[in-house]
Parts: sequence; structure tokens; C-alpha cells
Amino acid sequence: MKSLSLSEISKYSKGKVDENAKKIIIDSVSTDSRKLKKGSLFVALEGDNFDGHNYVNEALASGASAAMVNKETKIGLESNLPLIKVEDTLVGLQDLARSYRSSLEVTGIGVTGSNGKTSTKDILQSVLNQSYSVSATEGNYNNHIGVPLTLLNIEENNEFGVWEMGMSGSGEIAALADIAKPDVGIITNIGIAHIENLGSRDNIAKEKAGLVLNLPEKGYVVLNAADDYCGFVADQTSAESITVGIGCGDVRADVIKYDGFSIKYNLSFEGCNTEVYLPFPGKHMVINSLMAVAVGLREGMKMEDIKKGLNSANLSSGRLELREIEGVTFVDDTYNANPDSVIAAMECLSEMRCAGNKYVVLGSMAELGDDAERYHFDIGVKASRFGVGNILSVGDGADFIQKGAISEGVEKAIHFKDHQECALFLKEELSSGDVVLVKGSRSSAMERILTILDMS
Repeated sequence: MKSLSLSEISKYSKGKVDENAKKIIIDSVSTDSRKLKKGSLFVALEGDNFDGHNYVNEALASGASAAMVNKETKIGLESNLPLIKVEDTLVGLQDLARSYRSSLEVTGIGVTGSNGKTSTKDILQSVLNQSYSVSATEGNYNNHIGVPLTLLNIEENNEFGVWEMGMSGSGEIAALADIAKPDVGIITNIGIAHIENLGSRDNIAKEKAGLVLNLPEKGYVVLNAADDYCGFVADQTSAESITVGIGCGDVRADVIKYDGFSIKYNLSFEGCNTEVYLPFPGKHMVINSLMAVAVGLREGMKMEDIKKGLNSANLSSGRLELREIEGVTFVDDTYNANPDSVIAAMECLSEMRCAGNKYVVLGSMAELGDDAERYHFDIGVKASRFGVGNILSVGDGADFIQKGAISEGVEKAIHFKDHQECALFLKEELSSGDVVLVKGSRSSAMERILTILDMS
């Protein structure tokens, strides 16, 4: 973040600050009272089960230079603590981020979709880093709080910002796009994640399209050519549309070769062909990488630099992360799950070379509404069709995965009540050379199985 005075911050956030505090300089913003330093602004957010105003004095005592509070607070009146008072601290944070972003000459790229947002962001950041200074979303900072904080991390020298945008309900993507004002949009796909809250894929498509509604005419959107809603999204913007896909699209992969735990494919665009290498597995990762390639090409990057960025890309933790424990390769895809991403991960497992046996270990998938049992049953059915003979499910709701697998004649389809029980089974069952995919929704915390095995 470039340095701002409290006077500038109060203007950006539509707040008020005492005259004698206006010249105080701020160079970082945080909503966590434990992560502060001199020059930090602590924003006291309020939620259903917490109130940041209870930690304002602690924040200032630990080194923060000022705090943003709601106008009704009595904190600091007696001790002359430097405060910015706003009507609502969340709105104040968002207003601050919106104005700060507008003050910078950075090309903003918004990334959303039902699956693959983080991986696409990771790959795109690596590609752009070969030629430009890039600021990108860290961790899971992709919501109404995380996106503003991400924007406030942009430095003056950054030429590109790559911002992941997630949603769970209506209107959220459009609201984030209004704050971030992206110049470029990327929509990985329209699936059924969060269908419990949105009701249908049509509604999900409308929500995701909120990213591109107000793109500038000189901007562009990158879309998945094979997605059912590609044309619908393209029709929502006057900006240029670039499509990517396997065997289709403006930028495409025509021949895919699986080499153990990595991929090579033939990249084609505008009559040009070249071979590309990805240091991670998964057919769906080809699509994610093509989106990064499309941006790199559109921004005038040299192909050798784009390929260098693809070769050196590192995916965030819990996204097809390969871990070896006592000779067994675990594919840690535990960050989150929905039916589409589970199918993609199982397809990835089926493509991997393996000296031993393959196992899929699945937790429940959240936010699927009244059809949750059917979706879990279908995953068990599809798991058997990918040729994985060992299908393990863990925890409440995931037992329907076992039932689906058994309906297809899978002999080793086992359900476990908890992580500990499953981990103990795996410890006795697995041999060196085996490959195990572990996946589930955030609420199922499937990474605990790996933690137990790693410690045993």
C-alpha cells in the first residue's frame, strides 16, 4: 500500500478524523488486531459473533497508528486516540478500497467461476510476473472483506492486480466488481457450487456475469469455450471476448500428454503452435492455464516468457498439492469441493501413473440444498467409472458416496465416521507406490486425515 495520511483515508472512506490527527501516515490496513505495526490502520469490523471495537485499544497498544470505528463508539475519547469515525466500518473499508484502487494506474483482472479460481489466479500471477510487477489475492481473501484488503495491498509500482472473487449468495460478484473496477474479467466456468443459495445454474451464471457487466470497452473477458454459459456471459458486455478450450476456442490445447504428475500440451492460437509444459496434473488445469496464456498474449507478452511462467507456477496449498508420506503419494485437494471439482479431481487421479493402487478419499460437499444426497450418490457412481477400485468416504452426508459406489459393484467402498478412523485404516492399508486423492468441502476438513498420517 502506498502511504496515505489519515486526512486522505478519511476522505476515501467518507469518515471524519480529528484535525490534530490528519497528518498521521498509514501504509497498511488490517482487520486483525494481532497483525499490526507502526503505520497500520486497524478497521474494527462487526459481525454476528464478534465486535472489533472490543480490540481497538489492544490494536493501538500493539503498534497500530490509528483505527477506523463506527461513529457511535466512545473508545479513545479520553485518551485522544487517533480514530476515523464512519457510519459503518465494513462500508468504510470498502469505500476506502474503492477510492484507493481508483487512485492507481493498475490493470485489474477479476477472476471468478464455480471451480478453478485460485489455481487460475496462481498460474496467471506466475505468467504476468515474468514481464510485469503484479499484486494478487493471498489466501482466501476473495469476499466482501478480503477483496478490499487485497486492493489495499497494491503498491504504486504494481502494473497488474489479479483479484480472485468468490460468492455464496446473490449480488456478491457485482458488488465486488463495483469496488475493484476490473479492466479484465476471467470466468473459469459455471457449475453448481452454492446452488443451495442460488437455486439454479441459470442464477449462478447471472451472478458470475456480474463481473463483466461494467468492464470498460477497451477491456476484455476470457471465457471457457466449452461452458454452457459462455455465450450468455459474452452477451453481457461490450468488451472483447476471448475463448479458450481443449480442441476449441481462440486459444486452445489440441494434444494433451500426461507424464506422471505433469502435463504437456500443444498450444494453438492465430495459426501458431507450440508445446507447453505444466508442472502439475489435471486436465482441468489445462483450461486454467489457457486462461493465463490468453491474458499473456493479449497483453503482448513473448511466448517464451509465458511458457516460463507456466513452467514455474506454484498452486496454492490444498489444490492438487502432491505430498509424499512413507512412500505413498497423496494428492491434497482438500481446500474445497463441489460435484464438478470432485469429478475433475477424480479424472486427474485416473490419469496419473501409479506403481501401486489408487484410492479416493472423499468428505461431504456443502451447499447443495435438497439434492445433496443425490449429488453425493452420483459422485460414488462416477468414482467407480473412473476405474478407482478403492473409494472411501468420511463423515456425515458422505455415506451416500459409498452407496453410489456399491450400486456400481465396487467391492472396496468403505464409509468412516470420522477422520481418525479413516486415517487408521489408511495407515494399515497403504503401501509404497500407492496414490491417494483426498478431497472434500471446507466444512469437512479433510486435511486432518493427512495431518494424522503425517504425525503417526
